[in-house]
Amino acid sequence: MTRLSRAVTAFALLASTCLSSGAHAADLKALVSGALKLAFPDMIAGFEKSSGNKVTVVYGPGGAVVKSVGNGDIADVAIAPSDLMEKLAAQGKIVAGSNVGIARVTIGIAIRKGAPKPDIGTVDALKRTLLAAKSIGYRDPKTGSNSGVYTAQLIEKLGLTAELKSRTVLDNSDGEHPENVFKALERGETDLQFGAITEIVMAPGVELLGPLPDEVQKVTLLTAGIPATAKSPDAAKALIGFLAGPSAAATLKANGFQPAGGN
Repeated sequence: MTRLSRAVTAFALLASTCLSSGAHAADLKALVSGALKLAFPDMIAGFEKSSGNKVTVVYGPGGAVVKSVGNGDIADVAIAPSDLMEKLAAQGKIVAGSNVGIARVTIGIAIRKGAPKPDIGTVDALKRTLLAAKSIGYRDPKTGSNSGVYTAQLIEKLGLTAELKSRTVLDNSDGEHPENVFKALERGETDLQFGAITEIVMAPGVELLGPLPDEVQKVTLLTAGIPATAKSPDAAKALIGFLAGPSAAATLKANGFQPAGGN
């Protein structure tokens, strides 16, 4: 075989290998808590570039993600609060041992941009501010929103449920678009609104008043796992590994998240 022939043969083998690799590129579907929407596109772009796989993302409240997985909807990766993901794993809806911590999210209060900034630095100050507000808002717990469920519990814990009931506006907007959650606040229909800090900072027309006081703060660990219905579990495992890795951690930090470091 001549040198040219050997070169042509080697090129053909290389091309065949590349085509074979491309044929195995996976198309993944991820069901993702809306709290991650600010950072997730950049994280996915990095994974797609490095792996050659493609990821279609559907956002929604954590409860909606869990409901979808529980109903057996086909997905390769699901990301939701860790306690809910652990329940799915116990039910056999998530592949055993696949759950990995991705990011931590805290709850804060939003106000319209430029509005006065009342004190919420202590629990007593928070109570006074809530009682002084003409109206408040938060996600309807029925949507499955983690922040909505906790806010309702917190208001009850503070003993303010009855006093705030007539002044409360519950948000039922499309969970796939968390940036729309604060429209009522932006329009002036509420004075302040509870929500995940990561959702507040992406919403137009509003700004973060501050986080909840430490004594009543809720830190939610968002966990990624592989649903039992996954069509590409190996590629899904690679995606979760990427999301828990240093490249994704840098993106999370840049967008106000606390990377979980895989825990």
